[in-house]
Amino acid sequence: MCTEYSEEEKRLTGEPWLIYRGTEEKFTEGPHIYKLNGYYYMFVAQGGTVYAHQERVARARGLHDEFETQPGEPFLTTLDAPYHPIQKAGHGSLVQTQNGEWYFAHLMGRPLHHSTESITDPRGWCPLGRETGIQKVEWDQEGWPHIVGGHWGMEEVSAPEGIEECRWEADCPVLDDFDGDSLNIHFQTLRIPLGEDVLSLKDRPGHLRLYGHHSLASTFTQAHVARRWQAFSFDAEVRMDYHPVMIQQFAGLTCYYSTQNWSCIQVTWNEKYGRVIDVVSTDRGKTFSVYEENPVPVLEEAEYIYLKVEVRGISYQYLYSFDGRKWNAVPYIFDSAKLSDEYIKEVYDAAFTGAFVGMMSVDGLGTRIPADFDYFRYQELETR
Repeated sequence: MCTEYSEEEKRLTGEPWLIYRGTEEKFTEGPHIYKLNGYYYMFVAQGGTVYAHQERVARARGLHDEFETQPGEPFLTTLDAPYHPIQKAGHGSLVQTQNGEWYFAHLMGRPLHHSTESITDPRGWCPLGRETGIQKVEWDQEGWPHIVGGHWGMEEVSAPEGIEECRWEADCPVLDDFDGDSLNIHFQTLRIPLGEDVLSLKDRPGHLRLYGHHSLASTFTQAHVARRWQAFSFDAEVRMDYHPVMIQQFAGLTCYYSTQNWSCIQVTWNEKYGRVIDVVSTDRGKTFSVYEENPVPVLEEAEYIYLKVEVRGISYQYLYSFDGRKWNAVPYIFDSAKLSDEYIKEVYDAAFTGAFVGMMSVDGLGTRIPADFDYFRYQELETR
């Protein structure tokens, strides 16, 4: 549908009208319209944001004319290419460089597979969620656009002429020591910004302090700060000072998709052992403890406790240390697929955020005892 917008009145005016019905793939959404060379071009997604995702192009001379779909195959899709490293391609924007080159930025996913699975069924698991890809575009003599290399798109694309490489490591530190007065841009909180009654960089300088709040399964306020998994292989590590006194209090390092699917390595209190390390996971709402009745006692003299997760593609594992040098691996290998869009979609219809790794503090007693994180290290590893 199309509706006229009045710039003077800052509102939609008149009655909407139908400009494009899409094709038999259905689920037409996300239209972008460009006026080029005497035509209105519509780039539109179809098939849904799943493995059937695609991008179609249609055009018309006027906005009240019937839009004609580009003849032949879709402009962009990997539905017919299950072995291609790029999947779910669609939903994009056309851009022209200062030198007249054309590119198309689009949504996509890169699935992982278990060694025992077929690549075609299931199609794969995307713990990184929806990612952004870019393809080069060329135009034919009839005025239709085409992806260079074919409608699957390419894993590596030639850069625009004269471009200067832009590095942004300064905004993405491997080690965040929380010495500043604000979190770096990669950290997020769940649903709402957290006030200083939950999150503080001032109450203990040089630390991120999280005052315990609701559990990781709660839809209310969580003292939970995390960043996206942005690589298939990475290490994340924290140094934490935390002293719980009851079993309802725990804090630590998380790998998180939603309130129903997450895992964490945490410090908590045990009536038999005192301060302990435990590893807990919730899979579609069902929670279990790796150590069950025998959590790991924390050394009495330990002030800081080191927690780490090693993500290696389709699996990940937690580790802990009392000195930051000697690491002890938790005897359980987690499945990354259970933090993927596809696994969540089997139960919940909308799922495309991917997994997060971060820090949390829970206090079921409401006493808000703090967990102090001295640093957060996120180190991506070179893999292909």
